[in-house]
Amino acid sequence: MTKQEGRVRMKNNNGRKKAVKLLSLSFYLCLLIIPLLFSITLEKGHSSNGELVYVIPVEETVEKGLFAFLDRSITQAEKNGASMIVLEIHTPGGAVDAATEIGKRIRETEVPIVAFVNNDAISAGAFIALNADEIYMTKDARMGAAAVIDQAGNAADEKANSYWLAAMRTAAEHNGRDATYALAMADKEIDLPKYGAEKGKLLTLTADQAIEVKYAEGIVTNRAELLNVLGFQNASVEVMEVSFAEQLARFITHPIVVPILLSIGSLGLVLELYSPGFGIPGIMGASALVLFFFGHLVAGLAGMESIILFVIGIVLILVEFFIPGGILGLIGFGAILTSLFIATDNIAHMALSLVIAIGVTVLAIFILFKVFGKKMKLIKRIVLSDSTNTESGYVSNKNRVELVDQVGFALTALRPSGTALINNERIDVVTEGGYIEKNKKIKVLKTEGSRVVVRELNEYDEQ
Repeated sequence: MTKQEGRVRMKNNNGRKKAVKLLSLSFYLCLLIIPLLFSITLEKGHSSNGELVYVIPVEETVEKGLFAFLDRSITQAEKNGASMIVLEIHTPGGAVDAATEIGKRIRETEVPIVAFVNNDAISAGAFIALNADEIYMTKDARMGAAAVIDQAGNAADEKANSYWLAAMRTAAEHNGRDATYALAMADKEIDLPKYGAEKGKLLTLTADQAIEVKYAEGIVTNRAELLNVLGFQNASVEVMEVSFAEQLARFITHPIVVPILLSIGSLGLVLELYSPGFGIPGIMGASALVLFFFGHLVAGLAGMESIILFVIGIVLILVEFFIPGGILGLIGFGAILTSLFIATDNIAHMALSLVIAIGVTVLAIFILFKVFGKKMKLIKRIVLSDSTNTESGYVSNKNRVELVDQVGFALTALRPSGTALINNERIDVVTEGGYIEKNKKIKVLKTEGSRVVVRELNEYDEQ
């Protein structure tokens, strides 16, 4: 087999190989996602003969992963007949949408909830505490500074700020607290100089100040003292722990992690389609996408419909390799994008994440192929660098330059193409455009690859 024949066969099989790669990726996605789905921990039952108190830690950033954990914990407390729930809060705040869902869940339950601010309940943390039936704080604890800011750290627009102020007012008034202080935590225009929140500053209450304005029922040293004050010193205590799946979900759904996962996923899959076999790029890309959907599924952001739509998109792209036309491929690509958007509750952030992922992928491919392509062995194995040039032994059409100025005879009429006999060799020729009769003498003017241009040779020319 010649090099040229081998290259033609390689080109003909290219679509089939890519389809097999995508099929392998889809199978790998299924192998990864099934055990991850089963890794979501089941609720533990609890049996108690007396009073039962559930302690739920509210720590780190407030996001949808935290809501999923709190929802599971409160549901378990309700199911097991808990006498009280203690939210042990130590958080710098987080997402407004996650905080509002947590606040709603707290208000919905019939189980009494006490917020125990064990150091900081800042921003969204303050909102969560205000939704509880009672608030207790440690001596050095703080609560407040709840202004809404965007992802760039700037103040939110008027619409978002108005919504948040209404939510803060509702949370305070739900338990009979003066809403002025809750609003001052989120609005710099409210002037409360007595508590260090003169106009232009947000209110942050210390434990003593919270007692004074009736935003806290008492100050305690630790959890044991809190339970003693509440009269539950002899109760069974169930301390909820974030499961591995929930920890993973909280990490994966972080606004910074999402574009990183999408970038790894898109870059890995693109590199895999142009590399031999199924290797590291494909595994990285598929794993990143599985983690994305798994985290959003556990956090309650995505449903099975998003995963099904994603798989349908992959299948349609597979079919495109066997039924070319472009339509199925475009539908499949659209299905994948749609699955990503319905797997989130923040369309703007997802759009930004996708733009970042596409930009990173394009830039990374450019750097890998153009800058390091000739230096890195890995890139040489991924990218086909062979070219069909003359130096490599490839010849598309032999140029018969030795025929120039040779004389022969027209074996057929040239109209303007036909056959001539030149140096006892039958050669397909073409005239400059005119007609030459059979058996006329001709002369080769030039050759252009397989094209041999001739002219009739008359007596004048022979002289």
